[in-house]
Amino acid sequence: MSGEANIFLIGARASGKTTLGRRLSARLKRPFVDTDQRVLLRTGKTVAEIVAEGGWEAFREAESLVLSEVAVFTGQVVSCGGGIVLRQENREMLLTGRAFYLQAPAEVLAERLERAPGHDQRPSLTGAGIAAEVRQVLAEREPLYLGCARVVLRADQPLEALVTEALAEIDRLEGRT
Repeated sequence: MSGEANIFLIGARASGKTTLGRRLSARLKRPFVDTDQRVLLRTGKTVAEIVAEGGWEAFREAESLVLSEVAVFTGQVVSCGGGIVLRQENREMLLTGRAFYLQAPAEVLAERLERAPGHDQRPSLTGAGIAAEVRQVLAEREPLYLGCARVVLRADQPLEALVTEALAEIDRLEGRT
């Protein structure tokens, strides 16, 4: 893999990390990694199964292990699970690369989750409805996202505009502009 820093995409569920990550990976010709997918591959279990068996802490442990394995390599575009910032050791790993926070209003995230197929297959974090949960989780995590982010992108803009802005920021951070 390239000697270039990893691009870590962080943000709430439904902020578009995986979609943007795949686009950036293709445009930059860098490997794409989705930490949630890696957890599934590593454990052979869905998020719901992991949480049902061991609670959210078991999922967070698997997520941290995956991030530590991924962070050994450089030059990747990494889509991170929304809660990856909850652990200090994960935030420190994110700082080894360039974290891009995909920021979106809670209303936009809730609307996307309600429209997404299979949105109800992931266990609730709070037991509240989608809109209330998104507001609560975002309020708790936004300071952590902002603390890790080298770049904040508006995730509620059209995808191509988001890709263009992200590529310009990567060029700037890597000294190509």
